Amino acid sequence: MRESRAMPIPDGLAGMRVDAGLARLLGLSRSAVASLTEEGAVHIDGVAAGKSDRLAADSWLEVELPEPRRELTIDAEPVEGMEILYADDDIVAVNKPVGVAAHTGVGWSGPTVVGGLAAAGYRISTSGAHERQGIVHRLDVGTSGVMVVAQSERAYTVLKRAFKQRTVDKRYHALVQGHPDPSSGTIDAPIGRARGNDWKFAVTADGRPSVTHYDTIEAFQAASLLDIHLETGRTHQIRVHFAAIRHPCCGDLTYGADPRLAQRLGLERQWLHARSLAFTHPADGRWMEITSDYPADLTHALEVLRSA
Repeated sequence: MRESRAMPIPDGLAGMRVDAGLARLLGLSRSAVASLTEEGAVHIDGVAAGKSDRLAADSWLEVELPEPRRELTIDAEPVEGMEILYADDDIVAVNKPVGVAAHTGVGWSGPTVVGGLAAAGYRISTSGAHERQGIVHRLDVGTSGVMVVAQSERAYTVLKRAFKQRTVDKRYHALVQGHPDPSSGTIDAPIGRARGNDWKFAVTADGRPSVTHYDTIEAFQAASLLDIHLETGRTHQIRVHFAAIRHPCCGDLTYGADPRLAQRLGLERQWLHARSLAFTHPADGRWMEITSDYPADLTHALEVLRSA
């Protein structure tokens, strides 16, 4: 059962928004408080409160706190098809297969990059939350391609900073429906959570700034193969941006792809591959680029289009 708390609102929080004030009072994140208000778990003077309501001193607060998160663990289990592309004392780069998460999380009990590396005997940096130690960036479960993981504490610190400061060159290849016009361009549109769906994202007026650059590599009758450079790194950024301009990734049924084309191409997921990562090595400063080949399902889809 959830723990219930009841108390008067302190004078120091008077005038603050509910999400900001209760985050400070209860030691939760603002998003966690917002979720509680949406669930009707926050009452002030007996009335359900919204996240943007204002707090008044000495009002009576009643809140049902979220259940404690269970401790997530790392299971050292081999990951079929995960190829080591590069490794030294500081970093290890892998070609992540589809169907593999970067690390464990609530709602995910399948294979992970962290677990696969542990099973292969790699010593991962202990920086970061326990279940995602060494993880400096992530790929969606349904996206394949290059991922780099920190082995040393120095590498973790330097690479986290590099991704945050956008000095890492991230290149993706995507097969999108139709032919984007222009064939090379930039999509600059903010991305936020889709209304009413916690697992889906959309272009929204109040979203976070998001910039995607693209060039057409090869055009087919029904689709275009693109080289994509991410200036920002939002969740589902490529999928959302190309869906927004009505050229969704082939096979990406979540974001509006044609299921008939997906079936013809033999796709059971979005055609999206993290093709390369280029960055300054965290130890010796040399510029390095790591690339990965397409997996079999993506190669097959291209062969079908070329044969047509």
